[in-house]
Amino acid sequence: MRYEEGHKAITRSRILDEAARRFREEGIAAVGVANLMGGIGLTQGGFYNHFESKDDLAREALVISNGATIRQLAREKNLAGIVEWYLSPTHRDNPGRGCPAAALAPEIARGSDPLRESFTAELEGSLALIRGCLPKRLTPAARRNIAMSMFASMVGTLSLSRAVNDASTSNQLLSAGRKAVMAMIPD
Repeated sequence: MRYEEGHKAITRSRILDEAARRFREEGIAAVGVANLMGGIGLTQGGFYNHFESKDDLAREALVISNGATIRQLAREKNLAGIVEWYLSPTHRDNPGRGCPAAALAPEIARGSDPLRESFTAELEGSLALIRGCLPKRLTPAARRNIAMSMFASMVGTLSLSRAVNDASTSNQLLSAGRKAVMAMIPD
């Protein structure tokens, strides 16, 4: 059977989008290739027409996930908006559309070197956005350190808010996290 021009690129994009969402919702290890492909109406064998391995897919899905997060952060225009969105109930409740750092960092830490290299490169984009919102009077090294502290605190807060089984505690974590992160900004 002959496919229309662009069919392969469209199919690859569908696989990546679904993998990016499911990896963040379920974890990389929990999502099998056969189940992933079946979920979008494709066969497991077709997977290898697009990717060399699941690790290859995970690296590319991570780039897509992080790109979506960076676009969302960039829409916020200032640090208060970034922190408010990142540590919001909406972000907490939608890990499949959220930041891959909060959803996958522990799993990535145990992943392959290429996956960790990809994550490290993608992390720089988030840090650059935060750095760009910090006061220009600070040295570049100070802005980088503050951005790293802020982002690490946001990731940890979001992860904890998702892990607890009590809505009130989860909301308190988000609120306390927003205050703590904003307190990191020098006067």
